[in-house]
Amino acid sequence: MNEIDLISGLVPATGEERPAPAPSNVVRSDRLDGKVALVTGGAGGIGAAVARRLAAGGARVVVADIDDAGAAEVAGEIGGTAARCDVRRPADSEKAVALAVERYGRLDLAFLNAGVTTGCGLGDDFDLERYRLAMSVNLDGVVFGVRAATPALRAAGGGTIVATSSMAGIVGIPADPIYAAGKHAVVGLVRSLGPALARAGIKVQALCPSFADTPILGGGKAVLEEMGFPILPVSAVTEAFMRLLDSDGTGECWFVVPGRESAPFEFRRAPGPRA
Repeated sequence: MNEIDLISGLVPATGEERPAPAPSNVVRSDRLDGKVALVTGGAGGIGAAVARRLAAGGARVVVADIDDAGAAEVAGEIGGTAARCDVRRPADSEKAVALAVERYGRLDLAFLNAGVTTGCGLGDDFDLERYRLAMSVNLDGVVFGVRAATPALRAAGGGTIVATSSMAGIVGIPADPIYAAGKHAVVGLVRSLGPALARAGIKVQALCPSFADTPILGGGKAVLEEMGFPILPVSAVTEAFMRLLDSDGTGECWFVVPGRESAPFEFRRAPGPRA
């Protein structure tokens, strides 16, 4: 890392931060035929929906999940390949990437989507095991996935990494600060990796949905419905995923909220040092 790399996020500027331009040899929504994708958390919810959409466009998909039966079901439905993958373990992500390369000859897209809820706060309900589980899946799983996928993407001449964060990675969530902390970390990781990996021909984006109608909501769905809070259909998140593939930027964090067109969130530049 040189001095320019180190301070690039702190240079004095005004207005919104402008993301680095995306490399040219990345996955596009209208050019999926023959592409190879890895989807973690692919046994259900957003992961399964994206896997189906990618396969419908002609991509060959490795469906990875700790729920190996669920992954096998989705893979069988779309003509893909299933992989048991506990994203908390670096070796599992490495094996899933190796399976994609072995089976299909390359890797073009990694959708690092596995996630869990926290289930505790920082008060009397704090539970160390639940905290470690949430951080290891929601953050470590993305870090390990990036490390596993990057060499294969480089070998393919470039590609795309998409990590699932959340609107909880953009705004504060007083009701679940631990979940928000992990998702904010994913946002910071993606914003930092975008310009860094662009030099290798790799585009990195974050998908940041609001509450989506997936099993991860659990009993919270009824509470949200009682409050009248709109819940995203999974199809809306899938559409946003396809749109971000076509973005000309990298290191972006795409918000997905009911009633609004999805787009990259416009972060303001941090104030820089004064001489």
